[in-house]
Amino acid sequence: MASARTTLSFDDVELGDELPESHPLVSLEVVQSFCDTARMNFGRFTDHEQARAEGLPGAIVPGIMSQGLLAAMIHAWAPGCRIRVLDTVFRAPVAVDSSPVCRGAITDTDPASRCVEIDLTIQNETGETRVVGTATVELD
Repeated sequence: MASARTTLSFDDVELGDELPESHPLVSLEVVQSFCDTARMNFGRFTDHEQARAEGLPGAIVPGIMSQGLLAAMIHAWAPGCRIRVLDTVFRAPVAVDSSPVCRGAITDTDPASRCVEIDLTIQNETGETRVVGTATVELD
Protein backbone atom coordinates (compact mmCIF):
# COMPACT_ATOMS: atom_id res chain seq x y z
CA MET A 1 0.00 0.00 0.00
CA ALA A 2 1.09 3.54 -0.66
CA SER A 3 1.89 5.95 2.14
CA ALA A 4 -0.13 9.10 2.73
CA ARG A 5 2.52 11.13 0.89
CA THR A 6 2.47 9.30 -2.45
CA THR A 7 -0.11 9.04 -5.16
CA LEU A 8 -1.92 5.72 -5.31
CA SER A 9 -2.47 4.28 -8.78
CA PHE A 10 -5.28 1.99 -9.90
CA ASP A 11 -2.55 -0.55 -10.69
CA ASP A 12 -1.49 -0.53 -7.01
CA VAL A 13 -4.77 -1.88 -5.65
CA GLU A 14 -6.52 -5.23 -5.65
CA LEU A 15 -9.97 -6.51 -4.89
CA GLY A 16 -10.21 -7.09 -1.13
CA ASP A 17 -7.57 -4.54 -0.15
CA GLU A 18 -8.41 -2.75 3.07
CA LEU A 19 -7.84 0.95 3.55
CA PRO A 20 -5.86 1.94 6.63
CA GLU A 21 -8.44 2.51 9.34
CA SER A 22 -8.77 5.98 10.77
CA HIS A 23 -9.57 7.11 14.29
CA PRO A 24 -10.98 10.61 13.86
CA LEU A 25 -11.29 13.04 16.73
CA VAL A 26 -14.94 13.87 17.40
CA SER A 27 -14.56 15.92 20.56
CA LEU A 28 -17.17 18.51 21.45
CA GLU A 29 -14.68 21.21 20.43
CA VAL A 30 -14.07 19.66 16.98
CA VAL A 31 -17.78 19.13 16.33
CA GLN A 32 -18.53 22.68 17.50
CA SER A 33 -15.95 24.03 15.06
CA PHE A 34 -17.44 21.96 12.22
CA CYS A 35 -20.96 23.16 13.08
CA ASP A 36 -19.80 26.79 13.27
CA THR A 37 -18.19 26.49 9.83
CA ALA A 38 -21.23 24.74 8.35
CA ARG A 39 -23.60 27.19 10.09
CA MET A 40 -25.58 24.35 11.60
CA ASN A 41 -25.51 25.00 15.32
CA PHE A 42 -28.22 22.71 16.56
CA GLY A 43 -28.08 21.65 20.19
CA ARG A 44 -28.19 17.96 19.37
CA PHE A 45 -24.69 18.36 17.87
CA THR A 46 -23.07 20.77 20.32
CA ASP A 47 -24.74 20.38 23.73
CA HIS A 48 -24.98 17.07 25.59
CA GLU A 49 -27.86 18.22 27.81
CA GLN A 50 -29.95 19.56 24.93
CA ALA A 51 -29.34 16.34 22.98
CA ARG A 52 -30.52 14.33 25.99
CA ALA A 53 -33.65 16.51 26.17
CA GLU A 54 -34.32 15.41 22.56
CA GLY A 55 -34.07 11.75 23.57
CA LEU A 56 -30.49 11.15 22.47
CA PRO A 57 -27.80 9.72 24.74
CA GLY A 58 -25.75 12.91 24.28
CA ALA A 59 -24.52 15.18 21.50
CA ILE A 60 -24.11 13.45 18.13
CA VAL A 61 -21.84 13.97 15.15
CA PRO A 62 -23.74 15.55 12.21
CA GLY A 63 -24.32 13.15 9.32
CA ILE A 64 -22.46 15.32 6.84
CA MET A 65 -19.49 15.37 9.20
CA SER A 66 -19.57 11.55 9.33
CA GLN A 67 -19.48 11.53 5.53
CA GLY A 68 -16.55 13.93 5.67
CA LEU A 69 -14.69 11.58 8.02
CA LEU A 70 -15.10 8.77 5.49
CA ALA A 71 -13.98 11.03 2.63
CA ALA A 72 -10.93 12.09 4.66
CA MET A 73 -10.01 8.45 5.22
CA ILE A 74 -10.24 7.79 1.47
CA HIS A 75 -8.09 10.83 0.65
CA ALA A 76 -5.50 9.86 3.27
CA TRP A 77 -5.27 6.45 1.57
CA ALA A 78 -5.23 7.82 -1.98
CA PRO A 79 -4.20 11.48 -2.10
CA GLY A 80 -5.41 13.14 -5.28
CA CYS A 81 -8.11 10.55 -5.97
CA ARG A 82 -11.53 11.65 -7.14
CA ILE A 83 -14.48 10.50 -5.08
CA ARG A 84 -17.23 10.18 -7.68
CA VAL A 85 -19.93 8.88 -5.33
CA LEU A 86 -20.14 8.66 -1.55
CA ASP A 87 -23.36 7.11 -0.31
CA THR A 88 -24.08 6.51 3.36
CA VAL A 89 -26.77 5.01 5.55
CA PHE A 90 -26.94 6.24 9.13
CA ARG A 91 -27.90 3.23 11.25
CA ALA A 92 -27.33 4.96 14.57
CA PRO A 93 -25.77 8.22 15.76
CA VAL A 94 -22.04 8.62 16.21
CA ALA A 95 -21.59 10.05 19.69
CA VAL A 96 -19.60 13.22 20.27
CA ASP A 97 -16.61 12.59 22.59
CA SER A 98 -16.46 8.94 21.49
CA SER A 99 -13.69 7.06 19.67
CA PRO A 100 -15.09 6.03 16.28
CA VAL A 101 -13.19 3.83 13.83
CA CYS A 102 -13.56 4.35 10.07
CA ARG A 103 -12.85 1.37 7.84
CA GLY A 104 -13.00 0.59 4.14
CA ALA A 105 -12.39 -2.33 1.79
CA ILE A 106 -12.26 -2.53 -1.99
CA THR A 107 -15.17 -4.62 -3.22
CA ASP A 108 -14.96 -4.05 -7.00
CA THR A 109 -12.54 -2.71 -9.57
CA ASP A 110 -13.20 -1.39 -13.08
CA PRO A 111 -10.06 -1.13 -15.23
CA ALA A 112 -11.92 0.74 -18.00
CA SER A 113 -12.81 3.66 -15.72
CA ARG A 114 -9.90 3.14 -13.29
CA CYS A 115 -12.49 3.22 -10.50
CA VAL A 116 -12.79 1.12 -7.37
CA GLU A 117 -15.85 0.51 -5.24
CA ILE A 118 -15.22 0.70 -1.52
CA ASP A 119 -17.45 -0.55 1.28
CA LEU A 120 -17.23 1.82 4.25
CA THR A 121 -18.16 1.70 7.92
CA ILE A 122 -17.93 3.83 11.01
CA GLN A 123 -18.03 1.81 14.21
CA ASN A 124 -18.09 2.91 17.82
CA GLU A 125 -15.59 1.79 20.42
CA THR A 126 -17.59 -1.38 21.18
CA GLY A 127 -17.62 -2.42 17.52
CA GLU A 128 -21.24 -1.47 16.79
CA THR A 129 -21.69 -0.23 13.23
CA ARG A 130 -23.13 3.28 13.25
CA VAL A 131 -22.69 4.28 9.59
CA VAL A 132 -22.35 2.12 6.48
CA GLY A 133 -21.69 3.28 2.98
CA THR A 134 -20.08 2.82 -0.38
CA ALA A 135 -17.83 5.00 -2.47
CA THR A 136 -16.83 5.00 -6.10
CA VAL A 137 -13.30 6.32 -6.31
CA GLU A 138 -11.30 7.10 -9.45
CA LEU A 139 -7.56 6.52 -9.20
CA ASP A 140 -4.86 7.63 -11.60
